[in-house]
Amino acid sequence: MTSSPSVALVILNWNGKGFLEKFLPSVMASRCKNLSIVVADNASTDDSVSFLKNNYPGIKIIINPENEGFAKGYNTALKQVSADYYILLNSDVEVTKGWIEPIISLMESDKNIAACQPKVLSFYDKNKFEYAGAAGGWIDAFGYPFSRGRVFDFCENDVGQYDDTAEIFWATGAAFFVRSKVFHELSGFDEYFFAHQEEIDLCWRMKRAGYKIFAVPSSVVYHVGGGTLPMGNKRKVFLNFRNNLVMLAKNLSAKEKFWKINYRIILDNLAGVQALMKGDFKTFGAIQKAHLHFFKWNFRKKTKNDLPVTALKNLAGAFEGSIVRKYFIEKKKTFSQIVGNKK
Repeated sequence: MTSSPSVALVILNWNGKGFLEKFLPSVMASRCKNLSIVVADNASTDDSVSFLKNNYPGIKIIINPENEGFAKGYNTALKQVSADYYILLNSDVEVTKGWIEPIISLMESDKNIAACQPKVLSFYDKNKFEYAGAAGGWIDAFGYPFSRGRVFDFCENDVGQYDDTAEIFWATGAAFFVRSKVFHELSGFDEYFFAHQEEIDLCWRMKRAGYKIFAVPSSVVYHVGGGTLPMGNKRKVFLNFRNNLVMLAKNLSAKEKFWKINYRIILDNLAGVQALMKGDFKTFGAIQKAHLHFFKWNFRKKTKNDLPVTALKNLAGAFEGSIVRKYFIEKKKTFSQIVGNKK
């Protein structure tokens, strides 16, 4: 009889006692053979750790030396966790009955599947897709990430339109299932990112290494979103703009990156000017700061976990057009309107 694979569910926490109180009961009710639950604490200054020790003595706690962000925080913690699969779960996620088994079963059926995600709906409106991943991540020709069910800030209502299990480009970091061997083989997340889009970069590197990424909507979770950095926060804007350019520089061929990155910088600046015209000086400043830091990174090449750039043969989840054009000029708001009948 074949033994069941080991699964470690790892929650990265930073001052999230309120979320742990609210959502750990649903997590603890999860059923999966050989499941262990770990909380990696990013040097919280609230009483998260004492709360866990007093109320959940069966949970393993890893204490990171400082707030290392999402990327390094998980890299540090996962070096101390042994399992066949990791589930990286945000602290602000409510899970549902039977959410783990369908994804692990799919990954067990194909060793070439490196990462997966469930369907992510809004905790506050459970009939609507949530920003972070929705029903599976895609990317356009210029590096803009979007999802089945979410394009820019527009989130669709979930009426079952994306309920098929489908190959995608990237899986959300809010509920990220990953084969541990592949995670470590590719040196995990790029720690320079700190937070935001590091999971997209990792998935892109996985695809370049020949692996596949899937969305499994029969598994459902509800995400609060913006738990650490709320939408519109200048730090969040800075990280998203900077990290997206770094990701393009790492993963595009030399021929592509030359013109695509320059084109992206022009579009970024247009977004900055638009924010400035609305009196949003913080967003404008965050975009300029992001560009400055990107140029510094490009000069120093700080990243250590890169791969030789090769042609990406597996284009599942890659949209060859521009979602900026589709969304803002052609006024197409939904994933199906933009991509067509592709799932």
